[in-house]
Amino acid sequence: MALLAAVAALVAMLSTSAVTASAATGSAVIGTASGRCLDVVGQSTASGAGINIYDCDGQANQAWTLTAAGELRVYEDPMCLDVVGQSTTAGAKLQIYRCNGGANQQWKVNSNGTITGVQSGLCLDVVGAATANSTLVDLWTCNGGSNQQWKTTAGDTQPPTVPGNARVSDLVCDSVTFAWNAASDNTGVAFYDVYHDGQLIKSVSGSTLSTSLTVVPGVTWGLYVNARDAAGNVSQASGTVSIKPPQCQVDTQVPTAPGGLTGSVSGTTVTLKWSASTDNIAVKYYDIYRGTTKAGTVTANGATPPATTFIDSGLASNTAYTYYVVARDAQANVSAHSNTVSLTTGSACGNPVCAVTQIATDNDIPWGLATLPDGTILYNRRDAQNIIHLNPATGAKTDMGTVPNVQSTDGEGGLTGLAISSNYANDHWLYIMHTSPSDNRIVRIKLTNDKLDLSSEQILLTGILRNKFHDGGRLRFGPDGKLYASTGDAQNGDNAQNKNSLNGKILRLNVDGTVPSDNPFGNYVWSYGHRNPQGLAFDSRGRLWEQEFGNGIMDETNLITRGGNYGWPACEGTSGTCGTAGYIAPKHTYPTADGSCSGIAVVHDVLYVACERGTRMYREVISGSDLTNIQTYFNGTYGRLRTVEPAPDGGLWLTTSNYGDKDSIPNNSDERIFHVALG
Repeated sequence: MALLAAVAALVAMLSTSAVTASAATGSAVIGTASGRCLDVVGQSTASGAGINIYDCDGQANQAWTLTAAGELRVYEDPMCLDVVGQSTTAGAKLQIYRCNGGANQQWKVNSNGTITGVQSGLCLDVVGAATANSTLVDLWTCNGGSNQQWKTTAGDTQPPTVPGNARVSDLVCDSVTFAWNAASDNTGVAFYDVYHDGQLIKSVSGSTLSTSLTVVPGVTWGLYVNARDAAGNVSQASGTVSIKPPQCQVDTQVPTAPGGLTGSVSGTTVTLKWSASTDNIAVKYYDIYRGTTKAGTVTANGATPPATTFIDSGLASNTAYTYYVVARDAQANVSAHSNTVSLTTGSACGNPVCAVTQIATDNDIPWGLATLPDGTILYNRRDAQNIIHLNPATGAKTDMGTVPNVQSTDGEGGLTGLAISSNYANDHWLYIMHTSPSDNRIVRIKLTNDKLDLSSEQILLTGILRNKFHDGGRLRFGPDGKLYASTGDAQNGDNAQNKNSLNGKILRLNVDGTVPSDNPFGNYVWSYGHRNPQGLAFDSRGRLWEQEFGNGIMDETNLITRGGNYGWPACEGTSGTCGTAGYIAPKHTYPTADGSCSGIAVVHDVLYVACERGTRMYREVISGSDLTNIQTYFNGTYGRLRTVEPAPDGGLWLTTSNYGDKDSIPNNSDERIFHVALG
């Protein structure tokens, strides 16, 4: 661990900046003896709040900035480290107080790692040389003790190593013990973040190497852990451990049959309704059958029972269909089916969403998708790392080649974004976003004679941090001719609020990879405060809409403003401190069980949103700056939906992402690409 003295020059650099401090620019000050951080008691921002040591957690009450005046400031509305009553005697108490320039608020960083009060000459001291959480800090005669020595995270950019040997034990229906081997770090691991499938479950201290987790019976999770240091640097993820807890009790009782099934027809859309089933534990699903084929599934949302309605869209005109519904519980007990209804569609589609036609299948995951000027399609295969040219009229495919230097992440990384040059007819550039062995990056490669001309590759932007999950990846050209890219926070929320980081952002580039002169911060950042955005689309007014994954509460659709802050990690959707001034609220939110939405497209100022966990597509009318008349289509019909793009005939291309979605193994999927006709 580097002593504060070893980075005094870096701290001095901070002192040359404006005196206003913020959590984003502050640094942790860590006791050498305890490994714990200098901390404002209870995260209070009130004058008179005390000072102690506590486990480093990266919060604003542990982020200190040394100013040119020798003050140690904390919080965005700054308070100063202050000696109570201006005392100069050993044992003097410390507090935060409104900065006033007094000598009792001035401090000196010394070459031996001590911090002394300018007025008193006494050392910042952990009372009684204790190392426990909540031990107070005061002033004391300097004695060389390790409880008077401090180190800082200022200038620390080195992430910890990967935690090793992730493993589980004591798996039961509602809990499991998850353990791992310690990571190492140049300044010490402050805590470990435990995830399942990209969703943060809990954080534990850097001295903790196992923890008990609450799990869901019968639900498969992929567990892994990241290490984080006090400066906020995050390791790459550990290996993934797959678990599927058993049910808490054996259940062999089937639900009662759904009753009273009725249906109505509007054009080529059928709407079904039925009465709820009952079960000894709970009904989790209704499966809707069209003839003998499952047309879709309605799923419970936590403790909320599944809905008892279903819309079946995109049917053939003037065609008779029969339907029935069955109920299913969490242990796959299936009810008898409901009554059967027969319905005949109209002569033409008078609905917003009309016929759905399968145009291709693939055994890898179609991710980025774009339409060439001749109406044919290019799409990326995320895990196989190549690009396919598809003729949607015939289903014929041509492999255009493998993109070089792509490396997956055993999660969401790989070959992701794809866009075609606005001047493609003349320059034949393809713009590609992908994960490399060291980062996420944006490149461009020319397409020549239906093959990637690898000799033409140009690397436009590097240094976008990668991790197992939260790699973003969508590319979209705007009406201004600039290239927009969505980037995830690399599983480190601090990145999203750091305007000098490329992560947790919408980026804006010139076509040659340079920074546009009118970007708000003089770098590539167009907007910030994003967790894991994957959807980008422009409306007829040239405004950019964005789709973003939440953690465990809600996903969000945002209308992007130049230089705007969208709040992550302080808020998720409308949860947390989203009402704080300066954070831009989403235009629509979705419970994560109904969302996990990835791609979006705008056609005739209607927004279409493709959702994975929610297994549905939303249709949302853009009215002014609002989203209205929100409707749900394909609820469970095709499974997890990844990408939606405008088709040249005024319809949509739509892709699935049902199998092998989180393992980075090539060619282990069973996916479909559809054309959706719009009314």
